[in-house]
Amino acid sequence: MLIETIARKTLELNNHRIVKVEHKDGEEITFYLKAKKRRNLESSCCLKKSRVVNCLPMRRWSHVSLWGHKVKLFYSPARVRCKQCGKLVVEAIPWSLGKCRLTVPLIMYITLFSELLPWKQVSRLFSVHWNTVKNAVAQAVEYGLAHREVGTVLYFGVDEISRKRGHVYCTNVCDLKEKRLLWTGEGRDKATIQRFFSEVGKELTPTATAICCDMWQPYIDTLTQYFPKAVLVFDKFHLISHLNQAVDEVRREEARELKQSDPEILKGTRYIWLKNPVNLTEKQRVRLSHLEKMNLKINRAYLLKEAFSQLWTYRTKGWARRFLKQWFWWATHSRLKPLRDFAWMLRRHEEGILNYFKVPISNGIVEGLNNKAKVISHRAYGYRSFEPYRLALNLCMGKLPRPETKFKFL
Repeated sequence: MLIETIARKTLELNNHRIVKVEHKDGEEITFYLKAKKRRNLESSCCLKKSRVVNCLPMRRWSHVSLWGHKVKLFYSPARVRCKQCGKLVVEAIPWSLGKCRLTVPLIMYITLFSELLPWKQVSRLFSVHWNTVKNAVAQAVEYGLAHREVGTVLYFGVDEISRKRGHVYCTNVCDLKEKRLLWTGEGRDKATIQRFFSEVGKELTPTATAICCDMWQPYIDTLTQYFPKAVLVFDKFHLISHLNQAVDEVRREEARELKQSDPEILKGTRYIWLKNPVNLTEKQRVRLSHLEKMNLKINRAYLLKEAFSQLWTYRTKGWARRFLKQWFWWATHSRLKPLRDFAWMLRRHEEGILNYFKVPISNGIVEGLNNKAKVISHRAYGYRSFEPYRLALNLCMGKLPRPETKFKFL
């Protein structure tokens, strides 16, 4: 098989032909291409066969290396008069995406490694600049977002993640059923959700029946404004986290009070009060049994924490509301300020909490994807700007479609 035949099959050339092949300096293979005579070419706007008007200057593309030799393509793109819209546009080049100077097989090859390795390592493997890797990933992500089918998204979750030190956050919106990233944006304020709605949210409005988020007020205000028909459910894991923080605050306050009289009594007991009783070690169970016999504030907080877990055993919203009302009375009469503050927070967000018993969803999937996002950031030792981080998250977690190519990598 001739090398021209290999190139023609991997580039899927139907309306173009290879006119010349050069082997420069023993390191680079160069292919010169030309459109076949008397052929109508597809327009880049409507993909309709159209008449060729003239040609643009010669352009160069980088292709997948062959036998350790770099491969370059040279071709003068044709301008055609589109039959459908009548515009004078550049032809749709089969081996290229837009104005990118990388062929589709090379883009796919680079993104395949970019999913698994830091981009700096990928640039060294391919002997290209870091910006070339970024551009390849950007082309693949833009193609995937343009050809993605959002489909019928019934439930989606919204949560923020810290991108770097200094309270720099980004907001991730995930499909809870398909376990994929729908959108990511910088910040966690109202403007962030507004950008999400303008870019993706309009497609979700007709089908979304429930949204899960934490009790961050900008999220609540904006989501209820743009998705008025969807049920807003507050994530139960965030509630448990707030409750654990309140219990731990009680322990710290009491430890400070006992610092003079008995400083060792609560030393090393933090996770005894926070862990689930079934997960306690034998040593922790013995110490807990000893502490429960004392009249300590933290013991009252611990009993309230364990009583609160009964809320999730109810099946109907009415019985859950009755229990929450009873627990609210216990917490507000416990003489423990952190537990009182937590109880009043429950009262302010009671309806969103009880919506869980109408639509039992949580942000567990979102938290799992957030952990994956942290791994992506850590393996690259962080990203200086948000744009490369956004591209990396969409590439690895978006489940985006990829351009079709006959080139086989494995």
